[in-house]
Amino acid sequence: MTAELVRGQNHPVSQSRVEIRVSAGTPVLALASLADEQGRLTGTEVLAHPGARSLPGVHAPADLADRHTFAVDLDAVAADVHRVGVLLVLPPGGPVRFGAVPASYVAVAAADGGTEIAGYTLTGLDAETAVTALELYRRQGAWKVRAVGQGYADGLGALLADGGMPAPAARELAATALRTVAPVKEADVTLAAMPTLVGDLRTPQTPAQAPAPAPEPPDPIPVSGVPYAGTPGPAPTGDGSPPTISYTHPRRRRTSSEPPEPAPRAAAAAESGQPPRPVAGDASGWSMDERLYNQVWGMFEDLARTAAAYRSAVEFADSRMDRELDDALSDPRHRIGGSGNAARDTARARREELVAQAQAVLDRDLAQLIAEAEVVEPALPASYARWDNPVWHGHRTPEEGPLALRLGDLHLPERPDLRIPMLVRVPLERGLWIDNGRTGSEAAMAMDTDRLRRAAMDMAVAHAVRLLAVHPADRFSVHVIDAAGAGAASLAPLVRAGVLAAPPAAGAAGVTRTLAELTRRVDLVQMALKAGAPEDLPPDVDTADQLLIVHDFPHGFDDRAVTQLRYLADEGAAVGVHLLMVADRDEASAYGPLLDPLWRSLMRLSPVPDNHLADPWVHHAWTFEPDLPPQGSRVLDQALDRVAEARRTTRP
Repeated sequence: MTAELVRGQNHPVSQSRVEIRVSAGTPVLALASLADEQGRLTGTEVLAHPGARSLPGVHAPADLADRHTFAVDLDAVAADVHRVGVLLVLPPGGPVRFGAVPASYVAVAAADGGTEIAGYTLTGLDAETAVTALELYRRQGAWKVRAVGQGYADGLGALLADGGMPAPAARELAATALRTVAPVKEADVTLAAMPTLVGDLRTPQTPAQAPAPAPEPPDPIPVSGVPYAGTPGPAPTGDGSPPTISYTHPRRRRTSSEPPEPAPRAAAAAESGQPPRPVAGDASGWSMDERLYNQVWGMFEDLARTAAAYRSAVEFADSRMDRELDDALSDPRHRIGGSGNAARDTARARREELVAQAQAVLDRDLAQLIAEAEVVEPALPASYARWDNPVWHGHRTPEEGPLALRLGDLHLPERPDLRIPMLVRVPLERGLWIDNGRTGSEAAMAMDTDRLRRAAMDMAVAHAVRLLAVHPADRFSVHVIDAAGAGAASLAPLVRAGVLAAPPAAGAAGVTRTLAELTRRVDLVQMALKAGAPEDLPPDVDTADQLLIVHDFPHGFDDRAVTQLRYLADEGAAVGVHLLMVADRDEASAYGPLLDPLWRSLMRLSPVPDNHLADPWVHHAWTFEPDLPPQGSRVLDQALDRVAEARRTTRP
């Protein structure tokens, strides 16, 4: 009997040789993608399409058609491939969106015309022009099929970019695949600007100065909908009424223009006129961690939206009052008697009325968000939770890595006590830079230099401990460069627990040795992956992910060491070498523009509250607050003790 899947559902695939059958409502291009365990498309052979139909274990259809059949031999799929995706793409010149054509049906069946194992109908699509219909994925040595049914309005290029391909490579590969069925201009294959909570947090800039956002790491949950097209603004009105604003989060799009059916709880609340009671994990996702991650995303979006709407309403009220006051002053009839004063009072009263209305809406939305935060925060897993969350008391080293890590909290001046967790997905696609300088931050300027530097290093150690504690015991090796030894007090918990790969490197010789080892590892792993032989690495190469903590850069660094550090920042993340720097940019100014690419490639954080981050939609200046253990708490020591014990019990 065929298993009829719904979006997100999976089903075992017991046979190694299968067919994937596609029945589309219109002629489509059917492709197959190959991805690693994290869903990343890496390497040169990641897409089977009519111009290159065969990849190890996968044979794609040849032509544009409304019916297709893939031949898949799961035993022949490369060992580093963990996901085989089935992609459907509308060709240029055809229908402009999947929502305008009949729903497609995709099935996995036994090879050579055998019976169907599982099938899935792609319902609920709207503006997408390229979708991942389903995927075969490897889990604990067995294969399963998962119904996905999500994609991008900006087409195949956006889909490939969200899979982790560099933007130019994604555009070129998409154009190559589409060129097999129709001539494609480069402009026809565009990339969506897909911001994430962290990936596009950046120093506020004017729209004219803002650079194009870099493609983010792949989502564990494929995302569907219309990509964000620009900074939203007030909709023009012709009647003088306040503008309406719609801030749609690019990661919370619906795949259908129809509103979803309300849940019983929400429906009952709607009938009573009360907002629904918040529930932890009340978001989409394949696991509780993913649902909580998406819920935090939604809270971040909602706070950005409601604050933007309030600010826009106040600006509108101010501008209308100014206009009415100008009109009153320019009218000669208002210059005699008290009519001028009356006109001014009326203008100010209208302004206060509009602001009061906006404040009431803001207060209502903030109250709902605060209620949601009160139920979500206690339910967060250790990787998302504050250090004072009781979840750390019973935490044990997990068998699988987390979806994301918490770096701190974000808040806006409208309600500083409403804190939204700032989460960054793992594996880290960007290095972290904790700024221990005093320039440009009022809070940092108010602190003693030594206290600020200690706080920055304490923050780096807390991040390292969290990374170790929420991953399997053997997942990470931690290296430290502390050229002058100034970070010894902060590093003491890591040294005492014995979780470092080696003692902190000191002096120029230690810097040279550590950077040489990690640079060699990056080179060897890159060559092994390009050769398709990751298992042939030399026995002295540590295959665990590597975290390098650099304290007080550039002390102890010569020109060669600086070049190696830049190389690790640029190339390391793709092969499991991650960078966490504690540095003052002003102290590195002697290197001039040589280090500018390094600073731009890192995500700047502050050990003190600082409003240097901006969201990717309306560019609010968000205040970042670091998450540090409470004063006198032993939570870090306890977490490290568990990591050390887990390492002892897992070693052969």
